[in-house]
Amino acid sequence: MIEKAGLFGRVAVASKLVKEAQLAEALEEQERRGDGTHLGQLLVELGHISPVQLEKLIAMQRQVVQKARSRQAEPVHADVGGAAAAIAEHLSLGELLRQAVESNASDLHIHSGSAIKLRVRGAFLNLGSRPLEVADAERLVNESLDDDQRRRFAEKGEIDFCYNMPGVARFRANAYRQLRGTDAVFRVIPADPPSLTDLGLPERLSKLTTYHQGMVLITGPARCGKSATMAAMVNLINEDRRDHILTIEDPIEYAHRSKSCLVNQRSVGPHTTSFARALRAALREDPDIIVIGELRDRESISLAMTAAETGHFVLATLHTDNAIRTVNRIIGAFPPDQHDQIRSMLSESLRAVISQRLLPTADEEGVVPALEIMVNNLAVSNLIRENKTIQMRSLLQTGGEHGMVLLDNALAQLVKSGKVTRAEALRHAEDPKLIPG
Repeated sequence: MIEKAGLFGRVAVASKLVKEAQLAEALEEQERRGDGTHLGQLLVELGHISPVQLEKLIAMQRQVVQKARSRQAEPVHADVGGAAAAIAEHLSLGELLRQAVESNASDLHIHSGSAIKLRVRGAFLNLGSRPLEVADAERLVNESLDDDQRRRFAEKGEIDFCYNMPGVARFRANAYRQLRGTDAVFRVIPADPPSLTDLGLPERLSKLTTYHQGMVLITGPARCGKSATMAAMVNLINEDRRDHILTIEDPIEYAHRSKSCLVNQRSVGPHTTSFARALRAALREDPDIIVIGELRDRESISLAMTAAETGHFVLATLHTDNAIRTVNRIIGAFPPDQHDQIRSMLSESLRAVISQRLLPTADEEGVVPALEIMVNNLAVSNLIRENKTIQMRSLLQTGGEHGMVLLDNALAQLVKSGKVTRAEALRHAEDPKLIPG
């Protein structure tokens, strides 16, 4: 029974605050409820420990993990070891996800035939050294799915979804089948939307939430913080304006409660069959702001531009790595005979492009954003229309008074301030000569 209790249960029994029989009772109640309720909370509810003793046990658990992590020689692919290995060997998805949150991890990886892993500041940490059995991986993934999701997963072999643990966090997840069995990745989404300050983003981004028509795009590679930046901007709108915000996501990540705005959120799958279908319907649902989780194809790009042209403010993300390539990617999504028309539409509807990276800090204690910002003024609009996007780079480099920033200049400033190393900045720079030595 102790083996199934995880690290918290082992610490509770080892501390002599909880007897094995009491632990077994709490585990049975946890299994009966099946809602991810923390084992410690159940011990309090059953009268086996007091709230003060619960706080003491949680502190002891953290000390065990911290001591195990401090013994690691290598940050990448390291093994937590010791008592923390119990985390990987017990069978509660809720405890694994809670440990991910407590460790400030961005992701929890469950892989058949491999140790469970946390991604912390971009590096993998193993939770225990024992490879996860295929049956255990399958069961952990199934714990996170409802009946309809299990059916769709069985049919398609992969599924995107969100898993919610009240009081802990939301998790954007993808489960999929591979050669060795069933795998899943859970991305930690804080319970409340972040602020620009929380994310280390400049306050000038708040100006890009004041448009009442047009399109602002947030771009960058995977794991660069696009979703968090967009959530912070949506939260600003929600607090400062009195409008109708409609989000279309796959799946819904940050849950926005209505503040000054009315907020409705739709997820592809449970609520609509596709981004394109939801966008067509959105034009009849009286939104002022349309938030699109990702522009994935020609149809969704076309509908987003149409919405921006017809009096809506559109916020969306796109997988491109700088402002110029964002413009070219949108135009290139259409057949060549439509390029002139699309350039004209984009030159009128685009308001700004925010392209971002997340870089590890010089002290390796966190990450810091580096932004490229293009604001669509008359000069930029003309370059888009005339198919001279290659000339935008000089506008980004000299357009500081218009709120523009070239990524290389942002990287150079981070190096000058000592926030990131030159070697790290060079990994992302397009012109190494702009990065100070």
